[in-house]
Amino acid sequence: MRAVPSDHVVPPPFAEFSRTAAKIGLVSFGGPAGQIALMHREMVDERGWVDEEQFLQALNLCNLLPGPEAQQLATWIGWKLHGWKGGLVAGGLFVLPGALVMLALSILYGFATGMEWFQAIFLGIKAAVLAIVAQALIRIASRALHTPFQIALAIAAFLALFLFAAPFPVVVLAALAIGAAAGARRPGWLAFKPTDQATPSGNRPWRATLVALVAWSAIWAAPLVTIRLALGPDHVLWQIGVFFSKLAVVTFGGAYAVLAYMAQEAVSGYGWLGAGEMADGLGLAETTPGPLILVTQFVGYMGAFRAPDPFSPVVAGVLGAVLTTWVTFAPCFMWIFALAPWMMRLQRAPAMKGALAGVTACVVGVIANLALWFALHVLFGRFRLADYGPVHLQVPDWASFDLAAGLIAVAAFTMIFVLKRGILFTLAVAAALGLVAGL
Repeated sequence: MRAVPSDHVVPPPFAEFSRTAAKIGLVSFGGPAGQIALMHREMVDERGWVDEEQFLQALNLCNLLPGPEAQQLATWIGWKLHGWKGGLVAGGLFVLPGALVMLALSILYGFATGMEWFQAIFLGIKAAVLAIVAQALIRIASRALHTPFQIALAIAAFLALFLFAAPFPVVVLAALAIGAAAGARRPGWLAFKPTDQATPSGNRPWRATLVALVAWSAIWAAPLVTIRLALGPDHVLWQIGVFFSKLAVVTFGGAYAVLAYMAQEAVSGYGWLGAGEMADGLGLAETTPGPLILVTQFVGYMGAFRAPDPFSPVVAGVLGAVLTTWVTFAPCFMWIFALAPWMMRLQRAPAMKGALAGVTACVVGVIANLALWFALHVLFGRFRLADYGPVHLQVPDWASFDLAAGLIAVAAFTMIFVLKRGILFTLAVAAALGLVAGL
């Protein structure tokens, strides 16, 4: 099952590789761009364990898959150098430090959320999140939208979600299908070059793929089966496990792309937490190493913490957080171990590349919807529902506008877009401003 490295790259000793993977996991702040740059510096530039071409090809493969691309890239590097064992170590250590920090912060949040000083701090964090999401929207749009067709896909996705409340998985699947058709028949619509249309070639490692799919499907499902047998289908842990398992399949485009859908279901559908708490969770996730999708762990913790029977609140919350992390990242390992042997064929397939380009354009509209959703729920306290045929809108009550949140949001936008300060600095200043405003 072990991958064969290229002739001019010698796999490092496993212990040395593990130490480097742990180092990356501990300092992987800054979102996927910063995390991928860190891996490139450590694995390609400084140590030469993976060559430049392999690294870029693997990154393209990870962009095709649902889930956090940086974590999957770390898993691929481990698989390339030391097979399944290396993939487990590299992918696991990329997630574990951030997951532990996020769990500790979630426990603290669960106990302190009713305290005035704590609420004041998170007023500032929520306001800063508006600027952070806006920055992500601008960055992704500049990278993803190059043609009128891609811009139209982004606008269509935004309108479908914001005006017509279309289900997020349906929007993503539609973008995948449209992008695949355009990639195969109208590559110019996606700014593909003629050289991108090479015929896929190479061996077809069906056996390795089948083994990975069977093994990791069982690993993915094991805790869900246990919960179903022990606690039944009505328990919150079963609901959490099923929901985040579904979410893992449609998490294209990173955490920002699914936050609005996750928030809608977690807040309105299941009632696990409030809209403002969803923004709090994103603020916490921005302060931890590892992938931003760890915000799902916060949601799983709070959902189980507030419906703990037959456990204590903390035990239930920890179980919810661990279960959420399990069903979020087990599929990531499965995708890499099953599809990495097909990397060259996927890299050259026009339909697959088109599907990626289509969903990437769609993600811009999805994040625009998320930005507007967060802005409304952070800045306003009350809403009324307005129906205009198939259009469903939440109209804010202007009398409920939160002036303090608005001013802190302006300060956060200034820090990020004018002063060019980092996310951690912006969150810290916004939290301090929130505390001052609350006191």
